[in-house]
Amino acid sequence: MFKIFEYSHLGGSEILQLRHPQIDAQIDDVIWSIAGVQKLKASKEKTKVGKMLYSPKDLNSRFKQGFKSHGFEELKDQFTIEIPGHSYKITGNFKQVDFAKDGVLCEVQFGKYFSMFYDLAKFQYFFNEQGCDVGVEIVPTHRMKTEMSSGVAYGEMLVFDITRLRRHFPAVPVKVVLIDVDPRPEAVVEVEEGLEGSLATQTEDLDALEEAE
Repeated sequence: MFKIFEYSHLGGSEILQLRHPQIDAQIDDVIWSIAGVQKLKASKEKTKVGKMLYSPKDLNSRFKQGFKSHGFEELKDQFTIEIPGHSYKITGNFKQVDFAKDGVLCEVQFGKYFSMFYDLAKFQYFFNEQGCDVGVEIVPTHRMKTEMSSGVAYGEMLVFDITRLRRHFPAVPVKVVLIDVDPRPEAVVEVEEGLEGSLATQTEDLDALEEAE
């Protein structure tokens, strides 16, 4: 797997380099270790019936193995929801990040766009509650997204929207890493997405999209 682009939000990249250089290098090692990725998923979508696509399930399994080999562990915080003036008490709730190590939080996201933003919200939560230093969000490029199920989000839109939010959200240092099975193209490539390029893009009828595994 190749790193195509990195975006540093509120000094996320710099914090990793200065405070956690070994962990930063380990995250790179995990990405580079994802090799020989094959298209294992046969599409059932009307416009792609029978087309072989990259499988989020396969990719997530590979990343999980890679991060575990470097000592990353799941971070989970359980809590009860109680709202003043509201008669309900809701138990058994939790926030969870897949990979964490010494104050560095990491998520790999091959799901829908709202899942990317929810990852950022989880980084914010653990930054506030447990004093974690920085979050790392690993997401596919638009080019890779075209070889996956409909509804899978892409990193360029995430970076674009973070910049349009004027860096107000999340209020926590984050490094966004865009990855692809193929290396970076040598020249600029223009692609017409066919959807309004904004946060509102995700108001499509999600039920009509195939869920990413």
